[in-house]
Amino acid sequence: MNKNNKQGKLIVFSAPSGSGKTTIVRHLLKLEDLNLEFSISATSREKRGEEVEGKDYYYLSAKAFKTKIKNDEFLEWEEVYRDNFYGTLKTEVERIWAKGKHVIFDIDVSGGLRIKRKFPEQTLAVFVKPPSIDELKIRLKKRKTESEDKINMRVAKASAELATAPLFDVIIENDILENALKKAEGLVGDFVNA
Repeated sequence: MNKNNKQGKLIVFSAPSGSGKTTIVRHLLKLEDLNLEFSISATSREKRGEEVEGKDYYYLSAKAFKTKIKNDEFLEWEEVYRDNFYGTLKTEVERIWAKGKHVIFDIDVSGGLRIKRKFPEQTLAVFVKPPSIDELKIRLKKRKTESEDKINMRVAKASAELATAPLFDVIIENDILENALKKAEGLVGDFVNA
């Protein structure tokens, strides 16, 4: 990555689906004094519903994604299913740093840990933990966005993801949302002002 840009900090939020990480990240983005901007991921999957190019994701064909991998244009990437890629473009982080802002990620566990490994000093890696697997299942069902099979798949994946929690800098248990938001505000505030 271009070392000329004044480098800001990287704040990673990772969690199993349904833990509330997106809610926490959206809350932090509203706090202007934290000076955060959301890192938009690239994906090779099709747009869903109301999603917007350059706001929700950067949509690439699988072929274009593979070319960018070959050219080392990603900070981190993953093939979730065959030809279904997600990743963080280096240009996205550079774009945000060039504005003098810190980058905040709402990203899966393996991607979050890869960023932490690449930038150990500049990254705050936060794991958002649901109160329990049962509660996670209830939250996923309440969303009404996925089939029972898909929910069961996410719940099974969550157990493996929960095992990685100790590898993160901090674990926030999202039992009571208000408390989780306050804790996240304090942690991120201290980190960006350090």
